[in-house]
Amino acid sequence: MDEQDNRALPTMDEEAQEHTSNPMHQYLEEEFGQVVPRRNEIMEGIILEVTPNEVVVDIGCKAEGIVSSRDLERVPPEVKAKLRPGAKVHVFVLRPEDANGHSVLSLSRALSESDWQLAEDLLASGEVYEGTVADANRGGLIVNVGRVRGFVPASQVASLRLPRGMSDDEREQALKELTSNPIAVKVMELDRRRNRLILSERAAAREWRMEQKERLLEELKEGDVRKGVVSSLCDFGAFVDLGGADGLIHLSELSYSRVGHPKQVLQVGQQVEVYVLGVDQERRRIALSLKRLKAEPWTMVEQNYGIGQRVTGTITNVTDFGAFARLDEDIEGLIHISELSDERIGHPSEVVKVGDEVELRVIRIDSARQRLGLSLRRVNDDTYFEDYDWEDASQLSSIGDSDEG
Repeated sequence: MDEQDNRALPTMDEEAQEHTSNPMHQYLEEEFGQVVPRRNEIMEGIILEVTPNEVVVDIGCKAEGIVSSRDLERVPPEVKAKLRPGAKVHVFVLRPEDANGHSVLSLSRALSESDWQLAEDLLASGEVYEGTVADANRGGLIVNVGRVRGFVPASQVASLRLPRGMSDDEREQALKELTSNPIAVKVMELDRRRNRLILSERAAAREWRMEQKERLLEELKEGDVRKGVVSSLCDFGAFVDLGGADGLIHLSELSYSRVGHPKQVLQVGQQVEVYVLGVDQERRRIALSLKRLKAEPWTMVEQNYGIGQRVTGTITNVTDFGAFARLDEDIEGLIHISELSDERIGHPSEVVKVGDEVELRVIRIDSARQRLGLSLRRVNDDTYFEDYDWEDASQLSSIGDSDEG
């Protein structure tokens, strides 16, 4: 919209005052039922004639209205292609009457005015507008609401993270990569006189997530299995985006084996399948589990392992009373200090270190208490298992259990 045209726009009160204060307007309308156009009014008319230089429109006045060729240059090609005699159009009254008695009309302004009205309606209702990124500069994105140019400041762009320290050129290039992408925005500020329309993708995304969260809280139930994306990790667990709402997998629900930090199991952006532990409607929280989608490993331990079986394990922890070794993803066993070496040692770290992969023997299984006893010193002594005193081994393992606690 031209600045000059913007400055000419009167307020609604000014329009009403101009109309009511003109007795000739009232006389013509009351006595002859004749429509009298008002400046800056949008009217509906019927096209009478289309020429290369102008479009003649009947708006119900004593003389036809004229749309100039200059104005037609501002009309989008797809709209111009539909201009033909008999077609109905909306026109903007630039001047109610020229020297020849014709009304001076504008098709481009009528189109623009209807889009400004759309923007005003969006601002009043708070509704989300779905558009397309038309262009970008270092300050943000250009999104047209119809034919009105809207601006999304970079701080209000939600679909792109701009790291600190970027140069202006890098910033502009990153934003330009969003050109032609679909985008949902909310109208935050509107000033027609200054041709100013400020939009926010962040506000639209926030509202969308709120709506999605409400839907999910109503829809989810304990026992559901859902797919999601890991959105963040913290010391006490991992947050998973279920499609508009985040649920928490507590550290204890990541795995049946011990986990020191979620990064040992998951990474941000990873797609996962999760089990819904519960939904707290009052506190608006969703509890999730990763491990509940697997069978409890200790229920299968006696089927998978046997006394005297030779196994491979990875040392996960070294303590004063022994070392822990992981046999598979969820099963860990204890190598008591007495089962590390035939020689007398002062500390388990003299024999093994965290991360070492070692061959071991299974010497005790207690699935009820989730205990597995292992031996490193007897791994190559097959005769050891023929006459071994298992009661004594249990006592040694029990000492380890007690020390562990």
